[in-house]
Amino acid sequence: MKHLKSVATISILLTADPVTAEITVDNCGSELTFEESPERLIVHDMNMTEMAFALGLQDKIVGLTGITGWYKTSPTFDEQRGDIPELASKYPTVENLVAASPDLFFAGWYYGMRPGGEVTPDTLEPFGIRTLILTESCIHINKDRPQASMDLLFGDVERLGQIMGVEDRAKGLVTNWKERLAAVEARTNDALAPRVFLLDGPADSPFTAGKFAIPDAMIAAAGGTNVTHEMDTSWGRSAWETIAAANPEFLILLDYQTGNGAEDTFKFLQEHPVMSGTDAVLNKRWIGLRYEELTPGPANIEAIEKIAKALHPDLF
Repeated sequence: MKHLKSVATISILLTADPVTAEITVDNCGSELTFEESPERLIVHDMNMTEMAFALGLQDKIVGLTGITGWYKTSPTFDEQRGDIPELASKYPTVENLVAASPDLFFAGWYYGMRPGGEVTPDTLEPFGIRTLILTESCIHINKDRPQASMDLLFGDVERLGQIMGVEDRAKGLVTNWKERLAAVEARTNDALAPRVFLLDGPADSPFTAGKFAIPDAMIAAAGGTNVTHEMDTSWGRSAWETIAAANPEFLILLDYQTGNGAEDTFKFLQEHPVMSGTDAVLNKRWIGLRYEELTPGPANIEAIEKIAKALHPDLF
């Protein structure tokens, strides 16, 4: 009798409709809940797209935005992208997104969206489009945020993996990245931290990374000190006199790969009336890194390894 009752119970369980557990993640301090994993995803920008590629989500991506309007893509990116269409070369419109019928838009503030702009979570919600917001960008709508750390990248990959049903793959990626960064820290932990300045191209006033931008955390992870760490912002402008007074010993130059790229930026600094006398410029100590290496994404890890080797060549 007990055996027959057990068989009946198993039969009921097997024939019942499968139960889908709710998925809830933090989204700039608010909860974002899904009853089931999205099937149609749009991603803005190269760095977030590379997160999705690292999780193997190509078959769920129905479109990209903000890729070719600003950057040159790498052969690896192009191979991973395949025939996924680009819906807008720079910032998308609501119409661009709605036409592709996505369930989820992965973007950020000033990464595809602007506070008070046309495309925001609120303007997309009436069309059934949920928005996952890049954590680094939350500072633009919530000033009560901690300074940047590599946990920004780890958390975003894990959130995206959880939402899209590839949580184990996300955890595996993060575990590997943490191991690689621990290896860098082990080599550089006892070394002096050189003063580092990051520059996003020639300009009348330098555009650089403050304490809320991921490069601040990357420089620290590589065994350096960001001379603009005290800037109470994400990306923002400083003054050349302020940077020169900090006397950076090493430069990170954002390389858009137009013209001679970072080489042109370094030449600009060599000819600059106040920057030309800094240690970094006099000693020609600099490295050029691509946009996707300096915005939250998988390329951050190799970029940190590159910076660490350039800062501490005797330790590698």
